[in-house]
Amino acid sequence: MQFVTIFRAFNPIDAQLTRARLEAAEFHPVVLNELSALSTDGYALAAGGILVKVPEDEAEEAREFLASGNTTNDENK
Repeated sequence: MQFVTIFRAFNPIDAQLTRARLEAAEFHPVVLNELSALSTDGYALAAGGILVKVPEDEAEEAREFLASGNTTNDENK
């Protein structure tokens, strides 16, 4: 299964809030590079951020969900 980056954060709070919103809307997100960003000052910026990814087949809908500002994915319920 391929994962696609749909959100890039430079602090763990933004990344985890985005992950939580996506999970609440029944997407399947993962967060990458968070530990490295917490371990080394400035690493998040140097590494291109903390990445929130979803499976490729969810990417378009997840991007639309985040852009809409919704807190749940009402269309899927």
